[in-house]
Order: sequence, then C-alpha cells, then structure tokens
Amino acid sequence: MTTRYDEGACNVMGGELQMCSASPMTGFFRNGCCETGPHDLGMHTVCVVMTAEFLAYSKSVGNDLSTPVPEYGFQGLKPGDRWCLCAPRWKEALDAGAAPRVVLEATHEETLAIVPLGVLKDYAVEA
Repeated sequence: MTTRYDEGACNVMGGELQMCSASPMTGFFRNGCCETGPHDLGMHTVCVVMTAEFLAYSKSVGNDLSTPVPEYGFQGLKPGDRWCLCAPRWKEALDAGAAPRVVLEATHEETLAIVPLGVLKDYAVEA
C-alpha cells in the first residue's frame, strides 16, 4: 500500500489525482502519484507515458532516465512506462518537439502554472 502525501490533491481536470505508476514506482514521494510539496523543487507533477524519442531527448540534455542506477534502486525507464516528470522538463521537451503523452487524470493541477490545459489535452492519452 502506498501513502498519499496530499489526499485532497486534484488533477488538471479538477478531479481527484489518480495514481500514475506503481511499477516502476514513481513520484517525488515514491508513492506512485505525481503529488508535489514544498521540497519538490523540480515540480514532478506531469504523469507521462515514456517514448523512445523523449528518453533520447532527455538523455541528450543531461537527464538520463533510461540507464539503470542499481545503487538507487532505479531500473531505468523504457518506452511505455509511466513516470512523474518535472513540469518544466515536459515544457522544454514540448518546445523541442519531443514531449511524451500525458495522463491528465494523474497529472497534478500545479502543472497548470507551467503548461496550459489546452496544450496538455493535445498530448493526452487515456488513463
């Protein structure tokens, strides 16, 4: 069972924030949800579905998410994995033409401070 940081958290659609992924376990709090709080300086609020294109892009800008780091229990991400991505990184990938798809129901409402809902909807996938 995972512990929720903020039981009242809302998604970008105004509903209850849904789980993004428990396998791999994601989220700033490693509870499967894209919750945020005062210590989450990266704003890990966007639930995405990884693509090969985004993983290559992320690695090219210094954030290698595909290579395992066993000492941190990180097995590396692969296309199809869901992950709580930093909102500014998602916006950067969008501007570079490499943004991954977004699970709106699992994307925290704080994301709207960085990316408009209409843009997120353009990249939406079913939950």
